[in-house]
Formats: sequence, structure tokens, C-alpha cells
Amino acid sequence: MTSDSAVRRLIALLALAVFSGALVTRLTDPLVAVLARDLGADAARVALLASAFALPFSLIQPVLGPVGDALGKRRVMTVAIGLLTLLLVACSTARTLDTLMVLRGLTGLAAGGLTPLAIALLADTAPAEGRQVALSRLVAFAISGQIAGGSFSGLLEPYIGWRGVMLAASGVAALGFASLVLGGRRIAPEPRRRFDPVGAMTGYLHLLRLPAARLLYFSVAVEGGLVFGSFPYFSLELHDRGLGATAEAGLAVAGFGVGGLIYAALAKRVLRWMGQDRMVLLGGVLCMTAYAGFAFAPVAAVFIGSGVLLGLGMFMIHNSIQTRVTEVAPHARGTAVALHAFHFYLGQTAGPAVFGQMLHYAGATPTFLCAGLCLLVLASMLGRRGFDRRVAAD
Repeated sequence: MTSDSAVRRLIALLALAVFSGALVTRLTDPLVAVLARDLGADAARVALLASAFALPFSLIQPVLGPVGDALGKRRVMTVAIGLLTLLLVACSTARTLDTLMVLRGLTGLAAGGLTPLAIALLADTAPAEGRQVALSRLVAFAISGQIAGGSFSGLLEPYIGWRGVMLAASGVAALGFASLVLGGRRIAPEPRRRFDPVGAMTGYLHLLRLPAARLLYFSVAVEGGLVFGSFPYFSLELHDRGLGATAEAGLAVAGFGVGGLIYAALAKRVLRWMGQDRMVLLGGVLCMTAYAGFAFAPVAAVFIGSGVLLGLGMFMIHNSIQTRVTEVAPHARGTAVALHAFHFYLGQTAGPAVFGQMLHYAGATPTFLCAGLCLLVLASMLGRRGFDRRVAAD
């Protein structure tokens, strides 16, 4: 059986790469108003930078998953984070929104080779009985990256500009690259095998025939759209209510990350106390409460606090889905986790566009309440249908 020390060493090796991948995910969300002004573009179109990142991230997963299984997940991660470093430098030089959109899409392709493969690699190493706790510790670094991307970009932009924010993110990615290259020398290399695209396609079809896998992938796509679709509109909504703008939006996104860190710290005890089913249901209740807070917040502090609740509730749901995904195909975890990430980021791609349309036609309060209600229904469906038993049975 794999020792706890080996799992901890692997988490330490992967930590900075996972942090870097998460850092760039939310990097532009608090900067929508600033980018719109600086690039002379409509704010609603600038908000779609989130989709420009998420769609390529999603579409590259069916390729990177089986490639990682064949060539070695850490090898693929090393190439990906090297490319990410260079692309972030290029983003800092963009002069038009169209150029930034293209570079943001390429950044999504590179970032797609980090967290999903890291999760699969850790799942290969961690024993089943401690896997969700181990994954929650790795996810803590991804959450920390989201906090940094969501908060520091908003807080630092007045001092170094959005171009400086991009360069700072590139520096962090460079450190992650160095960590994988230097630290990886102390880790046994993964075995290689021939990449078989026909076999990879067969593996995907097999996964999608499993009722448990379809439930997991559907759930994570809906969750991704409902949660992350709202983030690009935080600064605009806060500005319209006179509650703040970029800095407060960054703090709300940071609050989401803080909620995720609270989950990571409590995961072991909550799982022991409640079990997975009840924890998922509680996550739905917290998400509904959070979106009600966004809808009716009288001051910025309530809006930011609602971000904390959303992070806590969402990760109760998400980490449970994530753990079960690592178990549906033990001999091809890279493929299974890649399909999970594909659906998750496909949801994030659609989310900002759907939120934008709902905000335009229905207004903020109905839109936020609808998102919260849908998350509650999703969590109830997972819990009511026996999340643990259903997945284990397939």
C-alpha cells in the first residue's frame, strides 16, 4: 500500500503547478471594467474572456487525458506549464480585445494540462480509503490559486496595471515549471506506453455508457455553469448597486476560495460525521443561501461573505463528484478525469453567456435566485438517488 509520506511528497511536487493553473482561471474576472475601458470594448464582450479560456480548456481534455495515461501525466504537465508561462507574457502585450481573446484561449489550452492530470496522478498514488481527503488537500492549492487570481488581480491592478498582473502570473507559472522539473527528479518516472487514439475513443465511449459516469459528468457541467458563470458580472453588479467595483469583486471571488479552503480543512471530519450523501445536500443548501445573499446584499461585506458560503457549498458538491470520477475507470484515470474536466469547463464556457442573457432580460435578483435554486435541486438529486450507492454499484 502506498505510504502517507509518498502521497504528501507527490502533493508537494504538484502543488505549485496546480496553483498556477488555478491562478489564471479567474485572472480576468475582476478586471472586466478595466479591460473594457483600456481596450475600448463593450463590458459584456470582455466578460466572455472567461468563456474564451474555459472552452479551449474543456476541448483539449479528451486529448490530454489519454496522452497523459500513455506518455506520463507529469511529463505532459511539465510541457503545459512551460507553455503557460510564455503565453501569459504574450497576454501582457495584447493591444486589442480580439488579440487578448485568442491568447486567453491558448492559455486555456495550456492550463488544461495541469489540474486534471494532477488529480489523476494523485489518484493513482493515494489509496481508495483516503483518496477524497488527499484530493481535498491538492484541491486546496487550486483554491488558493483561485483566491490569488480573483483577488490579487483586482487589488494589484491599480498599482501595476492589468498587464503587470499578467506578468506576475507568468512568474508564478515559471516557478511551477521549475518545481516540476527539479522536484520530479526525486520521483520515480511513470511508465510509457503507445498512444492509441482508437483505444482512447473506445475508452470514452465505455465511460459514457456507465449510468454513474453520465450522472457525474452531467452534474459537474451544470455545477460549473451555475457557479462560475456569475463571477465575471460581480464587478458590474456591485458598481450598479453602488457597493464597489473591481476590488470588491476580487474579494468576493477570494471569498469563494476561502470557503473552499474551509472545506479542505474540514473535509475529513465532515465526511466522518455526515457521510458523502448528506454533505452534498448541505452543499446545495449553502449554495442557495449564498446566491440569496448575492441577490439581496445591502452592503459589499454581505456580498463578499456570500462568496465564502458559495465556495464552501460548491466544494462539498464538487470534491465528492471529483472523487467518484477517479473510481469509475481505475486503469485509465487520466481519461476519466479528463472527461470530468471537459464537462466542468464546458459548463463554465456556457455559464457567462447564459448569465449575461438572464441578467439582461430578468435582472440580477431573479438570476441569482434561479442559480441558487438550480444548485439546490442538483444537490438534492445527487443525494436522493443515493450518491454513494449509485456510483459504487456501476
